[in-house]
Amino acid sequence: MHKNTRSTGSCYERKAADYLKQQGLFILRYNYRCRFGEIDLIARDGEYLVFVEVKYRKDNSSGYSLAAVNPAKQKTICKVARYFLTVEYHNVDIPCRFDVAGIDGDEIHWVKNAFEYIAIL
Repeated sequence: MHKNTRSTGSCYERKAADYLKQQGLFILRYNYRCRFGEIDLIARDGEYLVFVEVKYRKDNSSGYSLAAVNPAKQKTICKVARYFLTVEYHNVDIPCRFDVAGIDGDEIHWVKNAFEYIAIL
């Protein structure tokens, strides 16, 4: 059962990426990982570097997908984004945005600027 969770996640991350490409975003990275965690998608939207968390729910029996990106998850995403900007991009002054792509069944919900950057000391 556990091995299927990862492949299911990858499948829906690809679906979200395809949707975002149709909306004009350019996908730079899939599943960026570092010691602080993972970001599902990193994209460009005009001048913005966009960090996208993708959440999938087959149905709403365990809640809606967008609600799964709680403050703890947001903090992790911000840590990973900071690392990416510092180590991979060598520039922390790029305009950034944090989006969430929630997939409930077959329906995709894209929330631009879903949360603000959380500074980690």
